[in-house]
Amino acid sequence: MEKIDIKSMALPELEALLKEWGEPRFRAGQVYTWMHQKQALSFEEMTNLPKALREKLEEQCRITRLSVRRKLVSQLDGTIKYLYELPDGETVESVLMQYHHGDSLCISTQVGCRMGCNFCASTLLGLARNLTPAEMLEEVYLAGRDSGRKVSSLVLMGIGEPLDNYDNVLAFLRILSSEQGFGLSLRHVSLSTCGLVPRIYDLMREKLQLTLSISLHAPDNETRSRTMPVNRKYPVEELMAACRKYFEETGRRISFEYALIQGVNDTEECAEKHAALLAGLPCHVNLIPVNNVTERGYQKSSPRQIKKFIAVLERHHINTTVRRELGADINAACGQLRRADKGEGATC
Repeated sequence: MEKIDIKSMALPELEALLKEWGEPRFRAGQVYTWMHQKQALSFEEMTNLPKALREKLEEQCRITRLSVRRKLVSQLDGTIKYLYELPDGETVESVLMQYHHGDSLCISTQVGCRMGCNFCASTLLGLARNLTPAEMLEEVYLAGRDSGRKVSSLVLMGIGEPLDNYDNVLAFLRILSSEQGFGLSLRHVSLSTCGLVPRIYDLMREKLQLTLSISLHAPDNETRSRTMPVNRKYPVEELMAACRKYFEETGRRISFEYALIQGVNDTEECAEKHAALLAGLPCHVNLIPVNNVTERGYQKSSPRQIKKFIAVLERHHINTTVRRELGADINAACGQLRRADKGEGATC
């Protein structure tokens, strides 16, 4: 019999399950607290539950656990890169980064990715499967337990496209932000998407207080379709219309990620197009020096070219920053450690 994935259940679902078992409602709250606040790894640890209930939980349910298969710690800035092993033997990556405002964790939402962005290592092995809410939660919990550091903000920008795993990601966010659960405000969560337009509208209707981050990476259809296949289905015009509607309905400023690739999308002409695309939309642009992926042959833009690009955006009064390159000595970009573990590409 397939055991129930209890850590993926929202509190009302857990209450319904225990009601079926004839248990009082408060027992569900106790179990929920043990899993998400105390982060119990077994039912035996739940000492305020009757022994009979613990035995029934053990018989019919499972508490999802991940393990650290590999861990790299940057000697430059304390960034920690994890390769987690999932219950079925698959692997995903998370990266824990130190900032002045606290520790931020970048997590994966899928095992692999099917979006095919050709400057990204995560997509090279294709999509194996979606992560469950419990597996995403355990990425967060295990990083905290292992590092001894408090995860104060979260970025869904690791391996996978979050909106391609929409239902599981929403369930994860609800448990993560639950007062009886981990209790992380969604104002401290950023969700990155390459531009699945229908799902952006779905997310808009949820009116969550998270930050929507759009992986734009090119200001026109020709360039974006060449580097990001999703643009052939949802072109720039449709994506930007969805972004403007998202801001109008939620009031949440959108962040635009833009990986600068030498000779591809880093010209001043591209910067002018980018500025025109964002005109009148309250937003933030995060410029990213592209990561080196051997199979792709792309190179980072020069510091001089980056400065020119920034100057154009600032001239148009667009808030712009360049992402700090953390964990450079451990190849902290997502996808590289998983590929090395599978014997694909260079090791870290």
